[in-house]
Amino acid sequence: MSNFLSLPANELPRRRVVSIDTFRGITILVMIFVNEVAGMRAIPLWMKHMPADADAMTFVDMVFPSFLFIVGMSVPFALQNRLSKGDSAVQIQGHILFRTLGLLTLGLFMVNAETDFNAAATGMSVHVWSLGFIASAILVWNIYRFQNPVWKYVLRGLGVAGLLVLAIVYRGGDGSERMQTHWWGILGLIGWAYLYTSLGYQLVQGKVAGLLVLIAVCIGVFVVSQSSWSANPWLRWTGSQAGNATHTAIALCGTITSLLFFDQKTVQSNQRQFLEVAALAFVLLLVGYLLRPYYAISKIYATPTWGLYSAAASCLLFSLLYALVDVGNNKGWTAFFQPAAANPLLTYIIPSILYAIFGLLDFYPAPESFQSGVLGMVWAAFFAIAIMGFVHLLNRIGIRLQL
Repeated sequence: MSNFLSLPANELPRRRVVSIDTFRGITILVMIFVNEVAGMRAIPLWMKHMPADADAMTFVDMVFPSFLFIVGMSVPFALQNRLSKGDSAVQIQGHILFRTLGLLTLGLFMVNAETDFNAAATGMSVHVWSLGFIASAILVWNIYRFQNPVWKYVLRGLGVAGLLVLAIVYRGGDGSERMQTHWWGILGLIGWAYLYTSLGYQLVQGKVAGLLVLIAVCIGVFVVSQSSWSANPWLRWTGSQAGNATHTAIALCGTITSLLFFDQKTVQSNQRQFLEVAALAFVLLLVGYLLRPYYAISKIYATPTWGLYSAAASCLLFSLLYALVDVGNNKGWTAFFQPAAANPLLTYIIPSILYAIFGLLDFYPAPESFQSGVLGMVWAAFFAIAIMGFVHLLNRIGIRLQL
């Protein structure tokens, strides 16, 4: 245990890396856009998620793994930041567990709002329940600047109480069901990947070779879960962790990319950095290609082929951004993405707030003609950009969420 708690000694820049923030901001923008487009009619196939058994993927199927990749990129920076603040190794593990619990809790509430909600048995509409949950979550995870810390604890206590009450009154199905883990939701899946990546990064002491081994282990977990070996009592757990294994592999690819570009203990030329990341992308594509005859491309099933292809694409996309923004020093245009990049959780839940309000009022601001086809895509783009701007306004009045 003492060896595990001896944290990695990688040295990364203490400043925020603009290209990472920009990649995160662009990913969030695209995520909001595709979520809005998802319910529209007459939308091209390439702008939709592929069916589970299609053995295909579109750019839409790459949005979630892009965010997982960014989560992995951020892990070395986050742990180093905690160390620089004087946190002990034990405190850092506590922070990782608390953050994971927060993501799992948020994911659990969001999934139950979307699945089999029984308004009559709960005593309120799903829209009221959702707004109550989001308001409570904001109270719990908002960053407070009070001089007197008592107010911070009072407001967070109210938020926790609100979540507990909403969980107690919740009813689903025929009215007898309590909140359930139908699935963990996007935030919950990110939480599991964050937990495993953070622990794995420490386990191998931040060494790239060790992280590559962990990616192979993740793929192995998925392979076992799909084989007769999963019937073995010692290996049954692989069935429930197959998706998490693929998601973690994607995040670990992001961690490796951060180390190849930014670890100052292995100073290299820009050209060498780009070549190494390109080599990583090539290996991921090659392994994905070799696995494809056995495991089709599927986001829904979280196959390693889908995960490796998505991670390779993220490697290349980030490399282009890094070359343009940080190496080329073209940073002016990135300012638009900074508020959302610094507050991804807040940005992610704002559409849920608006949808709940629209449902409560039985009103949607876009006319019928803007809910399909080209006009629908134009509306979705406007909606996504407006959300990004709204985050900036919320930041200015002191609403910032941090797990």
